[in-house]
Amino acid sequence: MSNLQGKVALITGSASGMGKKTALRLAEQGVKIVINDIVPEKVEQTVAEFKSNGFDVLGKVADICNYESVNEMVKSAVETFGSLDILVNNAGMERAGAIRNLTEKDWDITLNVNLKGAFLCSQAVHGYMVEKGHGRIINIASRAWLGGAGQAPYASAKAGLVGLTRTLALELGRKGVTVNCIAPGLIHTPMWEELPEKNRLAFLTKQPTGKIGEDDDIANAIKFFVDDEASFITGQVFYVCGGRSLYAA
Repeated sequence: MSNLQGKVALITGSASGMGKKTALRLAEQGVKIVINDIVPEKVEQTVAEFKSNGFDVLGKVADICNYESVNEMVKSAVETFGSLDILVNNAGMERAGAIRNLTEKDWDITLNVNLKGAFLCSQAVHGYMVEKGHGRIINIASRAWLGGAGQAPYASAKAGLVGLTRTLALELGRKGVTVNCIAPGLIHTPMWEELPEKNRLAFLTKQPTGKIGEDDDIANAIKFFVDDEASFITGQVFYVCGGRSLYAA
């Protein structure tokens, strides 16, 4: 039996993409899942899909940038399942462009979703984890935290997420809570398919492996970090990027 059996995981942005794949991977290990997204229809559809497969799941529509929404979501999860053992701060978005063309709104929304949301969710769950003496927080950053032309808001937000990871690891280490960061590179998503072929080819020339990753690659990394066998690992940035982090930009 998996040592994850019966644990409870909140995964933000989990009604689609990497978050949904991660939710599925953990549910297969017996984890009770809280599906979160800001779009009600997506949450409803994903919850129905998980329930049809026999998984124990709760759907929560919540804006992770809003303090009240986040705390209500976490409270509801604990009331429903009795605890909260795992938080995956997965929700994210990007507004890209040359800095001269970016707006204040571009900056604010990117920092809010990618960084403020992770802060609020971590703040909301950590008390439950500390009280239990056990918890796992996984932040999804990006290789882009190292810097990338046209990515000023996104790279800044993800760099902030790395800083948040290291700080929380120091604050919570003696409380039985580990905090780690996964930094994906290019992952096969609908956004990738929408790129012009010349752009995709340009990106691939910078990949040491010559290929991009899949949602499964991220889900597998998260599963590793939340497992009790990884309990001596905290405050780390783990690149899942096909070697792309070896290049500066």
